[in-house]
Amino acid sequence: MKKPTRAILSLLVLGGLVLAACATSQATPAATAAPFELNSGRGGVAVGAPGAVPAPASEFSAAKPADAQAQQPIPVPQAFDPDRALILTANVSLKAKDPWSISDRVQSIAIGLGGDVISLAQSGSGEQRSATLTLRVPQARFSDALRQIRDISDIEVVASNVDGKDVTDQFVDLQARLTAKKAEEARYLALLARADKIEDILKIDAVLSQVRTQIEQLTAQVNSIKARTTYSTISVQISPVGPAPVPTPDPKAYDPSKTVERAVASLASLVRYMTDAAIWALVFGWIPLVLFGLVLLVSRTRSRITPVA
Repeated sequence: MKKPTRAILSLLVLGGLVLAACATSQATPAATAAPFELNSGRGGVAVGAPGAVPAPASEFSAAKPADAQAQQPIPVPQAFDPDRALILTANVSLKAKDPWSISDRVQSIAIGLGGDVISLAQSGSGEQRSATLTLRVPQARFSDALRQIRDISDIEVVASNVDGKDVTDQFVDLQARLTAKKAEEARYLALLARADKIEDILKIDAVLSQVRTQIEQLTAQVNSIKARTTYSTISVQISPVGPAPVPTPDPKAYDPSKTVERAVASLASLVRYMTDAAIWALVFGWIPLVLFGLVLLVSRTRSRITPVA
């Protein structure tokens, strides 16, 4: 009796171990799935889930400026170094249905930004109107002017460019030379005040006159650069919009009208050839008849002359 009892107990223990192992294997997937459910429940993305990783923010941020540049046909400078002396110029070519009206709006933009219109030319009539104008705007509002011209409705930008010339070194050199010449003028004035002889006074006065001429020239150059760096120039050409292009038909497409046109053209050519042939026959047809008559006449004459045997 003891042996069967031990066998039964051994079977029970072995069955319990098997059931425990099965329960452990079933609990392991549930435990590993819990972090994914928690992440998704918080609004996040499950780590390691295929196709669930969002695109980096840098890719989107890099794509946006590309689209913005595609929508900005006119280059608009974003910033300039305030410590540099720059001469900025821009050339813009536009197309519009009414160039004169667009030129008035461009003038309003320049005046509204504290600038002025240097030149204006309007020509043409009807649908062939065109306009050319040159604006001058404060350099601090240069980018604003280009941006407002770009935002005008009912226009098409054909070409545009912005050019900048750095004249800082030239400006600093002119100012240094001007300061030196003014100091030289002051020294000659001091000598002139102490001069006693007429000969010395004349010599000093002559040299002083040359120095003052050089000062005036340098001052004019400095003022010119100041004016060109304080105000920027924008040249705008506005031409009319051309007629819409006529769509070209597909040569491979079947068109019965073309067949009819070719048939009518062939019939007209045939009638023309037949008419020409009839005219030639009427004009030159008597020649073979005359030749045929001469042949008949000669043959009859020979038949009469031939003696009967």
